[in-house]
Amino acid sequence: MGDLLLVRHGETEWSRSGRHTSWTDLPLTQHGEEQAKSLVPLFAGRHFALVLTSPLGRAMRTAELAGLTGAVSDPDMHEWDYGAYEGIATVDIHRTRPDWYLWNDGVPAAGPDGHPGESPAEVGERADRVLARAEKSLGDGDVVLVAHAHFLRVLTARRLGLPAADGRLFQLGTGTLSRLSLEHDRPVITEWNTLPPA
Repeated sequence: MGDLLLVRHGETEWSRSGRHTSWTDLPLTQHGEEQAKSLVPLFAGRHFALVLTSPLGRAMRTAELAGLTGAVSDPDMHEWDYGAYEGIATVDIHRTRPDWYLWNDGVPAAGPDGHPGESPAEVGERADRVLARAEKSLGDGDVVLVAHAHFLRVLTARRLGLPAADGRLFQLGTGTLSRLSLEHDRPVITEWNTLPPA
């Protein structure tokens, strides 16, 4: 049985400044491109049963620069829909909603058409669908998922049998690799926030 390898895309201007970024398709910064390229040694010469990416350019570009070939875009892997909080940092949201916490409250304010905001449970439903697709390939080897911090955190919680909101427990840096394996047939974290050797 293969492992799930989780890759958070490289840095963007908004990830660097802490602004919520879901559908805004920002490119990687130069540093973000270097982060993605630094992952090449972790994947070189390896065959993967499946490589899935978010449909957003920052994730697809990270997969490309990391040397992951044959990646398939999966619309369920887009980042948490932040609704009206798109492009806004938590510190700014707290000026009007001091008790707001994404993992408890979700995004209660709708953004532009097609971006209503999501609750943790709604992101969890998408993560469950991705996990079901990945599960079909894990018997043939490792599966790589290249996506976004909050989405991958929710996916990790769901893989471990936890509620989606427990994704709050798994901080995830840009341009990192994490691994979910099995121990005694139960999902476990075996690697988290790994950076390639300098």
